[in-house]
Amino acid sequence: MGATLRSLWADQVGPVERRPALDGPTDVDVCIVGAGFTGLWTAYELLRGAPDLRVLIVEGEHAGFGASGRNGGWCSALFPAGTAALARRHGRASALAMRAAMRATVDEVGKVVAAEGIACDWVKGGTVSLLRSRPQLERARAEVAEEAGWGVDAVELLGATEASALVGASGVVGATFTPDCARVQPLRLVRGVAAAVERRGGRIVEGTRARTLRPREVVTDRGTVTAATVVRATEAWSAQLAPRSVVPVYSLIVATRPLPADFWATAGLAGGQTFNDHRHLIVYGQRTADDRLVFGGRGAPYHWRSRIDPGFDRDEQVFAGLRDAATDLFPALRSADFTHSWGGPLGIPRDWHASVGLGPDGMGWAGGYVGDGVATTNLAGRTLAALILGRDDPLTALPWVGHRSRRWEPEPLRWLLVNAGLRLMTAADTEERLTSRPSRIAASLARALGG
Repeated sequence: MGATLRSLWADQVGPVERRPALDGPTDVDVCIVGAGFTGLWTAYELLRGAPDLRVLIVEGEHAGFGASGRNGGWCSALFPAGTAALARRHGRASALAMRAAMRATVDEVGKVVAAEGIACDWVKGGTVSLLRSRPQLERARAEVAEEAGWGVDAVELLGATEASALVGASGVVGATFTPDCARVQPLRLVRGVAAAVERRGGRIVEGTRARTLRPREVVTDRGTVTAATVVRATEAWSAQLAPRSVVPVYSLIVATRPLPADFWATAGLAGGQTFNDHRHLIVYGQRTADDRLVFGGRGAPYHWRSRIDPGFDRDEQVFAGLRDAATDLFPALRSADFTHSWGGPLGIPRDWHASVGLGPDGMGWAGGYVGDGVATTNLAGRTLAALILGRDDPLTALPWVGHRSRRWEPEPLRWLLVNAGLRLMTAADTEERLTSRPSRIAASLARALGG
């Protein structure tokens, strides 16, 4: 294909200018491990609330190296645990408070983007979830009815004409629409928040690997950091520092060249909408500010013992599947239109329930976003800041605060479970295509996951 394996986002922002590494033992008030969105938002909110606080972020690579700088560019109100699952565990009021907080967080990120002057192609256009079969339409109707049952009007059912006016994809019989999502260039957002942290007096050290995290201490390959509070903000890489807390699963993405006006006259997406469809194996896309199509999805395998390796960012079979899926949605695309392909790991907790918290020993954490972290990390950062500073804040009463997911199973069961789940989602889509009925496989898997 001639497509580069460097991310489109990295090509757009240019070369990384590395910050200095840690230069020996140091003492701070708060040490955050990980300069992705979780770590950066936490530092930003801490310094907004306490400008004199000594805050250090330790990063093994560079700010935004992980999922924060490589994702599909959705800043959405999606939370990995659904409303029903939250209500069963925490009660109706808590579940609805979590939903409301996530919806408000999308706008909160937008406010920071404006206040800090971050040029990251931010447009809040909502999400269009396409329906292209009768089973998908049935699931969408059930979803809208469930939302109404919670007293939430965040999801609207669109007919074929309305849906096609927003996204001119093939075979569309309808869509659901939510306004609670913004399109964004994620690496530009990372760099903007990192610069805002430094303007407020925070320090970021790169090329510094944390070896051990424990109360009041982070041991790195460049010296030991002593801190009253230590925060683990490492998402997929948490599997290496806190084994079996999450499993790293890869999501891959392809992108096209800037496409001509006649393509977009049919394909639409003129209002900055993000899009997906109601298939079981997740796909997601957006139209970029320079008129490219970015299209990603799951399907890459989980690797033995939660291994993370740069070689796993590339899977030609999955890339080919994504190009085929994008072309199926938009038949005017040609193979030569695709110029970029990349990927990276995201973190999945055993119960698909993201969490944030601060222990009595001063150890804080946040993560388990299951790929929906661009907004959720901001909520995590504001919540961690409130917990660390001891503020009376309603965010600290949300149901994900202090939640502890049970550990993943040991190998080989972990490898079998995760990869079986990925294959079952593919099988569920095949089942629906062949039977034109809702998948029994997907229903069984949802029950197993507590959905």
